[in-house]
Amino acid sequence: MAPTPNLRDIQLTSPPGRRPISAREDDEDLEDVRLLDSYDEESAAHAPATGSGREEEEAIGLKRIQVRVTGMTCSACTSAVEGAISALSGIARISVSLLQNKAHVVFDPALVKDGDIRDAIEDAGFEAEILPDSNNSCTRSQKTLSGQFQIGGMTCSACVNSIEGILTKLPGVKRAVVGLATSSGEVEYDPSVIRKDEIVRAIEDAGFEAAFLQSSEQDKVLLSVAGLSSEIDVHVMQKILKNVKGVKEFKVNISLSEVELIFDPEVIGLRSMVDYIEEQSKGKFKASVRSPYTVSTTNHVDEASKMLWLFLFSLILSIPVFFIRMVCPHIGLFSSFLLMHCGPFMMSDILKWALVSMIQFFIGKRFYIAAYKALRHWSTNMDVLVVLGTSASYFYSVGALFYGAFTGFHPPMYFETSAMIITFVLLGKYLEVVAKGKTSEAIKKLVELAPGTALLLITDEDGKYVGEREIDALLIQPGDILKARPGSKIPSDGIVVWGTSHVDESMVTGESFPIPKEVSSDVVGGTMNLHGVLHIQAVRVGSNTVLSQIISLVETAQMSKAPIQKFADYVASIFVPIVITMSLLTFLGWFLCGSLGAYPESWFERSSNCFVFALMFSISVVVIACPCALGLATPTAVMVATGIGASHGILIKGGDALERAQDVRYVIFDKTGTLTQGKAAVTVAKVFTKMELGDFLTVVASAEASSEHPLARAIIDYAYRYHFFDTFPTIEGATKESREENLAEWLLEAHDFSALPGRGVQCLINGKRVVVGNRALLAENGVTIPIEAEKFLIDLEVNAKTGVLVAYDDTFIGLFGIADPLKREAAVVVEGLKKMGVRPVMVTGDNWRTAEAVAKEEIVLYTHIFIYEE
Repeated sequence: MAPTPNLRDIQLTSPPGRRPISAREDDEDLEDVRLLDSYDEESAAHAPATGSGREEEEAIGLKRIQVRVTGMTCSACTSAVEGAISALSGIARISVSLLQNKAHVVFDPALVKDGDIRDAIEDAGFEAEILPDSNNSCTRSQKTLSGQFQIGGMTCSACVNSIEGILTKLPGVKRAVVGLATSSGEVEYDPSVIRKDEIVRAIEDAGFEAAFLQSSEQDKVLLSVAGLSSEIDVHVMQKILKNVKGVKEFKVNISLSEVELIFDPEVIGLRSMVDYIEEQSKGKFKASVRSPYTVSTTNHVDEASKMLWLFLFSLILSIPVFFIRMVCPHIGLFSSFLLMHCGPFMMSDILKWALVSMIQFFIGKRFYIAAYKALRHWSTNMDVLVVLGTSASYFYSVGALFYGAFTGFHPPMYFETSAMIITFVLLGKYLEVVAKGKTSEAIKKLVELAPGTALLLITDEDGKYVGEREIDALLIQPGDILKARPGSKIPSDGIVVWGTSHVDESMVTGESFPIPKEVSSDVVGGTMNLHGVLHIQAVRVGSNTVLSQIISLVETAQMSKAPIQKFADYVASIFVPIVITMSLLTFLGWFLCGSLGAYPESWFERSSNCFVFALMFSISVVVIACPCALGLATPTAVMVATGIGASHGILIKGGDALERAQDVRYVIFDKTGTLTQGKAAVTVAKVFTKMELGDFLTVVASAEASSEHPLARAIIDYAYRYHFFDTFPTIEGATKESREENLAEWLLEAHDFSALPGRGVQCLINGKRVVVGNRALLAENGVTIPIEAEKFLIDLEVNAKTGVLVAYDDTFIGLFGIADPLKREAAVVVEGLKKMGVRPVMVTGDNWRTAEAVAKEEIVLYTHIFIYEE
């Protein structure tokens, strides 16, 4: 295979008559960046580290945690959280996501603890929860572990030196120290290079006894436990967990039926621990791993439900207030009741006061608490505006109520203003929470690509397969042998140890054509197994899989800030003080002008005096600014864009990449699967003998029925459609048995079938040899291709079609033209790009004749074609 050309050296070849254009032409300002590289140092300083960045953090002793932050409503809140955390010593990096309600913090554990970070966030007026490591979607790097081994049979220092010498020579072992008195050894090793059992085997091969004890590795997981319902159950669970070797810490939450565990994955696997809990409880407890994304979705649902109930209660109490003020005074029966006096107060005023007080101080309590916590730390947020606006309206109305009761002059009251403001703000909060949940649907769709369960092959002591067991996909452990049936998803990243098949890897590569898999082939979890049964040995599980890394990349992109958002964050940080200042200036302006007679008294007659008149304008300024979308607009746009891109197979680095997209001058398309449908289809079938077309299709389909090649599938589909005017059932829509029954109903029986890779297939039908393939295969079998057929075949190739030749009883009888049809929208997209001034470029591994034919089919919309060879 020829080396992949560097993008710096790509020559964009124009069709004849056009000047070749280099990818570097007029592009001196372009940067040579990779997908995971940061675009600038500033964004890298705030973005969650991945890959080598995480390794560097661990190398210098830094720790990374994720914190769920509840109560953030705008960019001013994120700034407050960042400020509270930054005030702590030992903080290296902070990244706060408003829409994900998360904070990523990198810090020095020697200077600051997890609890200190949580307390700082809570002191700033927000709720904080340290998430388990399993909730961290970023891939954990393969770092050096320190393993403890028990070593028996040592008698002197020579034994110690011998074992240390053997261990230090093992690949992946960094250091080895053996203690004679303690009969133990400590080994620093890289788990990606050498496994603990290989270290044990090396010690045993040297003539000593060895057993693994524990390692420095630890993992945190959240288990949902069915059957955990009483204090007695809690004591039973605690007793079971204390006896589990490898469990370092645990916390049982009976109210949520959850157990949080910190364990050593080098000592005990997650599946073994779940099985042990069920076994020791005699089936009473059934534990299952809670996916971090399920937890996140549950939190969104709970928050949305809570906000919805608050809004509904506020609305139910606000409607009577509105009717008392606007409707009931005009209805005789209600009017007489509302005008009744209860002491010095009218009944209508007492009812409004009671209802609004409940809204203001019970339903609106959350606004007061959040505003108090923010002001206590000399910061402001949108809750401060809500409290100022509603409190001014409420307390003025209470003052007016008592003033009218004791003086007899009743100034206007605005209880309904306070009630409706809180109701509408709660409605906005509810819609905001719902919007946040929907923006994470792309992550949810990516998570759903992974199968929920897997078939584990159980072996006996001799390594023979004795059965199958369906397990949760989250419980797969490295080294497990898993079974992938036709039409099912690959359960985990691994290596094929038995079987052959074709796998649809378009989820990862974008290449729609199925990829053949055989023994020793690598497979990716979440991709679709199309035909044969595969036995796969799991290699990468959990957060180390390719799919998890894609999810991590998307989450990181959604948390990244676009350059324009930095300006928005700055504005949001000073927004509330500016609004309050403008509100005060509005009040002073209208009040002073009214006191000086700058406007007629008729303007404020209904408000009783210019003070109340000015106060209403001041409150309006605060209220209008309350549901400010400034801090939500940009992060929402970035999150939605990166999410939609991910759901369509496009990975976007983040907001900075989206903002730079306006400067794009070239768009490079891969042909297969991008501009084309990525699925082979027969476009023409021609018979060159007296055989009927239906008989011809039946013979060829019968020969191809045993083949798993994509071209064979295309021929069978075409023949089935010709005979039955219907689409042949796909592997997703029917079982393998039902498909075989369907084929047996109308196809002929084939004998001595053989598939010849790269050439075609051959078999015996009705005692006569059938050969289906290319020119070379027919030539090997001594079949002569007529001149007429040869010309027709050349025309097919000129028009970007693959020719499949057919011989029956050593005589050429016909051929097929198979092509990958263009997508209907391809021409529209290309034309749209050209109108935008963007130059489209097509990249293909086909020859120039095929590439040019595709370009012609696109109405010569391509000005550049780049050909690469494999």
